[in-house]
Amino acid sequence: MTSSPDEPGQPTPPAPAAASSWAPFRHAPFATLWGATVVSNMGMWMNDVGAGWLMTELNPSPQMVALVQAATTLPVFLFALLAGAIADLVDRRRMLLVINALTLLCAAAFTALVLADKVTIEVLLVFTFLLGTGAAFMAPAWQAIVPRLVPRADLPAAVALNSMGINVARAIGPALAGMIIVPLGIATLFALNAVSRIGILAALCWWSPAKGSANALPPEPIGQAVFTGLRYAARSTPLKATLARALCFFLFASLYWAMLPLIAREQLRGGPATYGLLMAMIGLGAVIGAFALPAMRRKLKPSGLVLAGSVGTAVAMTLFGLGQHVSLGVIGALIAGASWLAVLSTLNVSVQSSLPDWVRARGLAVFITVYYGAMAAGSLAWGQVAAHIGVANALLASAAVLVLVGLWATRFGLPDDKAPDLAASAHWPQVLPQLEFDRDRGPVMVEITYHVDTADRPGFLKAIYAFREERYRDGAYDWNVFEDVEVPGHFTEYFLVGSWLDHLRQHDRVTVADKELQSAVASFHNGDGPPKVRHLLAPQVDGRKPG
Repeated sequence: MTSSPDEPGQPTPPAPAAASSWAPFRHAPFATLWGATVVSNMGMWMNDVGAGWLMTELNPSPQMVALVQAATTLPVFLFALLAGAIADLVDRRRMLLVINALTLLCAAAFTALVLADKVTIEVLLVFTFLLGTGAAFMAPAWQAIVPRLVPRADLPAAVALNSMGINVARAIGPALAGMIIVPLGIATLFALNAVSRIGILAALCWWSPAKGSANALPPEPIGQAVFTGLRYAARSTPLKATLARALCFFLFASLYWAMLPLIAREQLRGGPATYGLLMAMIGLGAVIGAFALPAMRRKLKPSGLVLAGSVGTAVAMTLFGLGQHVSLGVIGALIAGASWLAVLSTLNVSVQSSLPDWVRARGLAVFITVYYGAMAAGSLAWGQVAAHIGVANALLASAAVLVLVGLWATRFGLPDDKAPDLAASAHWPQVLPQLEFDRDRGPVMVEITYHVDTADRPGFLKAIYAFREERYRDGAYDWNVFEDVEVPGHFTEYFLVGSWLDHLRQHDRVTVADKELQSAVASFHNGDGPPKVRHLLAPQVDGRKPG
């Protein structure tokens, strides 16, 4: 239920502001899981401090230290899409219970190896990868259940408290690690990470979520579900813009996370306590940033907030690169934490405002994949750069490039608070076929006929081409519109889906925003009654398509 260096994609669909920032704590499920998550995150940050410092003892080269960060983030890049598909198809609470239990066992086994002095570079990287894999499978499921913990009106406050909890843990966990590592030994950090998982398991066992409305349709096969999530991301303009901004930021900001143990050891001439202090100050900076963020949002649009966070991160990396004293490192860490929160929180809001409920976990998984993929690639690439030009020069170079790329990336506009309503509309009428056939048979062609005045032709075409992306997002694999050459103004829209079952899923997926687009198209129709809809099924002979 945790991730590193932060938990991306916390659900933040647009909703009215809650009466109080603390309102979500009135709901026992949220308060209980929030508290358990804070404790678990503290254990995770202690583990990260221990793993990073242990690598500096085994091999202090920049490439090897960067591999620890890469081993944490790479599993999420590899498995998040699969995890998101599974989270959309199974009971998310049970999924979280199983993954947390396995993660606890993995952390306990690694602790035993550390106590037995059996840890090599390979063992450290393998167990770091396994713990990262646990985070990969937990993240989409955890993010998708948050809307079930509080009423819609309290969601914005719940998101803010989640972010604060993560960063409170980031402030406390590393600080405790810095105090514990010398008198109690590095194995204590890994043991506490294992123990911290018990609270999450207990909270999930206690929580009994209300059952949602039953879906009469069978779930998609896993492979198809993954493809559906990717197709939605490829056809959602606001989501693609958010992913582009995330890529442009995390590829370069990943450097200071990967190099933080060496910043403490080489730049600031410190030890484990200095490393823990920097981690704690990053967390404290994020907590401070959480309080300042509402005022910043009133002054800056989402795109401007991401740019401001990018510039702040570049300033922090410059201080890390130039600093030779702990005080400069502390200032840089505070700025880094506040900037990181500003960027991540803004991107989270943007992602959530781009996702309807039916594809929420998969859409979040796409974002998480880009996030962690950029972190892993950035860590590996900048680790190589740092090995050739030094940590300080790599930090300065990354800071300069981050500002330039951040300015260029403003071309990808992010959705603001006036995001479309992506709640299910259920406005498509139920289809009652007169033909008997299996629901998984296909392909299916849907035709919609419109009669449009010649003067309205440009407006109609603009409206229907705007509606095209909805057809693709919800399941179509082909779409077009044709005009009758013998009857000007007589248009036929068609789209193809793989099976009748896939078309029924389209009925479930259509949103209020889609309804508005569809109404805009239908407003140009001047025929008798609404546009005529036909459903055509590919014929079969002896169970096969003819020919």
